[in-house]
Amino acid sequence: MIQEIYQSAMKFAGEKHKSQKVPGTEANYLLHISNVAMEVMVAHQAKGDFDLELSIQVAILHDTLEDTETTYEELAQKFSERVAEGVLALTKNAELPSKKERMADSLKRVALLEKEVGLVKLADRITNLQKPPAHWSIEKINGYHQEAKLINQVLSNKNEYLNNRLAAKIEEYEQYL
Repeated sequence: MIQEIYQSAMKFAGEKHKSQKVPGTEANYLLHISNVAMEVMVAHQAKGDFDLELSIQVAILHDTLEDTETTYEELAQKFSERVAEGVLALTKNAELPSKKERMADSLKRVALLEKEVGLVKLADRITNLQKPPAHWSIEKINGYHQEAKLINQVLSNKNEYLNNRLAAKIEEYEQYL
């Protein structure tokens, strides 16, 4: 059942992200993770044309490789190869020299995989398009805005509901420019 899958992934993510905070806040990182998962669940409710079990696991685990000591092998063993592959695609390659190149590389890998992975990236950016932290420069805010547009464009065929939702969030975010 989806509840057990959700709870298992959330417990794993909670343990892995236990000391991480949502950037710019004192909130535990599980807030972000649960918001991404919620976006995926609402998208499935709007049009259930994707594998909810896969997408929920990828949503909950999407930052474990990038932000924790979790390994690909650990994800593949605990969850599945498909889940691990999805999380790996969403993980930026730290060896690439620039943030722009890391994003482009990740988006390219995400676009090649099944829609469940792409819609998690859309949900992730939707939840991240909140009021930017006070310490962000206008250049950083603008860059984040442009990245959101690129994500929506590159992943335009992954989930119509989330693409429309991200487009609306991008428009709202313009108030911070």
